[in-house]
Amino acid sequence: MDGERINILLIEDSPADARLLRELLTRAEGAEFDVECADRLSKGLERLAQGGIDVALVDLSLPDSWGLDTFARAHAQAPDVPIVVLTGFDDKVIAIRAMQEGAQDYLVKGEVDSRALERVIRGALQRRRDGQ
Repeated sequence: MDGERINILLIEDSPADARLLRELLTRAEGAEFDVECADRLSKGLERLAQGGIDVALVDLSLPDSWGLDTFARAHAQAPDVPIVVLTGFDDKVIAIRAMQEGAQDYLVKGEVDSRALERVIRGALQRRRDGQ
């Protein structure tokens, strides 16, 4: 996976969180990340339908969707795209339930660094390649 380009769709309504995640990805080593952002689930679903996304980072609390429904709709739109859910401190239980329903992993916003973000993305891609 070193040196490859990874197309990421970030579905996140907070400009500050989106900016931080983009910055963290620029610090990652061994891969180039192309990040597209959508600030609503509806926009993210439209982009997923177009194809070409390697992994999606999806906030579970969006203006037009919340909680497990957010994950379920994204997963239904693109079942072959690994999804990493983004959650706040209070939503860990929901994030774990999303993993039980097929999410590849979850990240708690505010606790993410560049190494953890890269590790989670690479792990999600590898599990998808391995058919898990």
